Parts: sequence; C-alpha cells; structure tokens
Amino acid sequence: MIPQIGHLPGDSLSDSVVRLDVLVPTHNRARLLERTIRSVLDAVPAPDLDVHITVICNHCTDDSIERVAALQADAPGRISVLEERRRGKSRALNLGIASTSGELVGMIDDDEEVDQNWLRVIARAFKDERLDFMGGPYVACWDTPPPEWVPKEYMAVLGSAYNGAVTLEYDREFQGMVKGGNAVMRRRTLERVGPYAEHLGPGGSARLFSCEDEEMYLRLLEHGARGRYEPTLIVYHHVSLARLTPEYYRRWCFWRGVSRGLMDLRHPLPVPYFIGVPRFLYGRAIGSLLRLGRGLAEPRPARERLRDELRVWDLAGYFFGRHVYPLARFWPGKSRRTGGTRRLLPPVRVSQGLPAPSSVNTRDDEAARTA
Repeated sequence: MIPQIGHLPGDSLSDSVVRLDVLVPTHNRARLLERTIRSVLDAVPAPDLDVHITVICNHCTDDSIERVAALQADAPGRISVLEERRRGKSRALNLGIASTSGELVGMIDDDEEVDQNWLRVIARAFKDERLDFMGGPYVACWDTPPPEWVPKEYMAVLGSAYNGAVTLEYDREFQGMVKGGNAVMRRRTLERVGPYAEHLGPGGSARLFSCEDEEMYLRLLEHGARGRYEPTLIVYHHVSLARLTPEYYRRWCFWRGVSRGLMDLRHPLPVPYFIGVPRFLYGRAIGSLLRLGRGLAEPRPARERLRDELRVWDLAGYFFGRHVYPLARFWPGKSRRTGGTRRLLPPVRVSQGLPAPSSVNTRDDEAARTA
C-alpha cells in the first residue's frame, strides 16, 4: 500500500485553466508503466489544470503500446503515445517536449506512481507567476526490505531522494537538485534554457549514463530560472531487485563518474583540480583504499566496505569520462563543439491527436558537468 499525504491547506481555484502535459518516457516496462499512468489518472484533480499524459515509447519491444492503448480507451482524449526509435531518455524527453504545447510540462519516470495530491500541489504552486520550475521527494517503495549492506550515502542509486519537510528555493546552496523523475517546468523556461543533453542520461547500451537532470538543473540556474523544492510534491519509486546487488552499485558509480567527467568540460566545479579531476575525489579515494587495506586484517561492516569501494569507482569513472571517453571516435561531444544544430527524427507514431512536427530543430550542447 502506497502512503498518501493529506488535504492541502490553502487550495484555491482560479478562473483560468492551465494545460499540464505529463511526459512519461519508457522502455520495456509495460507493467510498471501501466501503474504510472493510472496513478496520474487517479490523482485528485485540480479544476484549474487541464492534464494530458504523453507516453514516449523509447524503442519499446514489449507490449507497452498495447497496454497504453487499453488505457486510452478508458480515458478518452487524456493519453497520447509517441515513438522515439533512437534509444535514450533525453531524446525521448526532447521529443515529448517538442510535440506538446501545454504551458506546464511535467516529467515522471515509468517506474513511479504520483501521490494522490500531486496535481493539486502543482496547480497551487504555479499560481505564482514568478515560479519557473519545481521538484519534490522520491519515496522508495520496496518489494523486499533493503539489504544491510546498502550504503546510506548512495541512496540515489535506488532512486530515493529527500531534502526535508520544508519548502526551499533551488539555488547554488541547495543540497541536491531537481530530479527529472519528479519535475514540472514552464514551457517558456524550457524554450529559454534549451533541450536535454542527449549525450547524457540512460541510453541504449549497458553503460549506466546519467546526469542529464544535473546538467539541465545547472543550466536552469545559469539562466536565472526560479525553482522551488516542494516537500508535498511526492512520487513513489519502485525499487527493482536488479538494483540490489553490489555489482549494480559499482557499475552505477563508475558510469555516473563518466557522466560527470563529461559534464566537467562545460560546468567545472569551483574547487582545486589535479590532472583534470577535482582534488577532493583523490583524497576520498585514497582514504577509502587505506581503510580497505586495513580491513583485510580487521573485519568491517559490509556497508562501510562497499562505501569505500564505491568512492574508488567514483574517481575511476570521473577520470575515464574526463580523459578517455572523449577520445572515442564517435563521442557525442565532438559535434557539440561546433555549435551547430541537427534535427530530431519525427515521431514514428502519434496517437490521440498530438501534432507531429515534420522536424524539430534543437540546439546541441557541449559536454557538461555537475557535482
């Protein structure tokens, strides 16, 4: 049973209705996707929001489209489907943004369910015309209790994020960022900031690329966009058993390091560097290696051992992303150095009346970085 938050005080309705396009990029998660869509359909409606769900099937080979079609029959006019054959979450999001027209764009993942008051929180927050974007907590939902060895410092691996119970402004001092699985942005803000970086984020290979959200978040701040962390904007994230292995943690940390190394080319940290890598990463990794060495003679809790090992993988991935990966012949960052543009492919299939642009021009970004 998913917990729900209670009544929201201070709700009031305006005379104008605002369109909210909820984008759900997905790849072969038909069962979870169905739960995600139903959670939005079943959420307490906000009378001043016109809510439309757009599912972007990102090279799906399962029965995702068929399941969405059944939901379309149950909710006529409320759900559309796009197909993006090029693998990559960022590509799917960019297609969804380009193919919709609502004043507000919401983004959730296909392994989440929104809280019953998710829509009402959005409607209330965006009555403030100065607000450009907002985000909120991810509450992990477990099929089984988490293993004892899970390091608390690496809960992001499991899609869990919580920045407290107080509303906060997103700025350079905020301890976190707006995450793309629970984000709402004004379209005018997205048009000003530009599309998601397509060389970052989950893609078509076994490489666990990430950081597309961090890169977007940094650009939002660079453009002076005003954002808010709202603790009542809650999504519940399904934690897959496939993530509950030390091997997954190692791969995740390495490829997150690679992604951050790539982003460093555009967003370097305001800290001392050594051989192109933030110096504090070396310090953490060296300290961890020393503790791991001492642990050969003195038994230590599995959680502490894995935490130290992951800090070494953080450094290795960052160094690889900063110095090795950019040398690859087909590295996506090479085309971004020219400042040119290229075209997104038009959607293969559009249903429920969404306009299908014949072409969508997008600005390619240089490889970028965030902490």
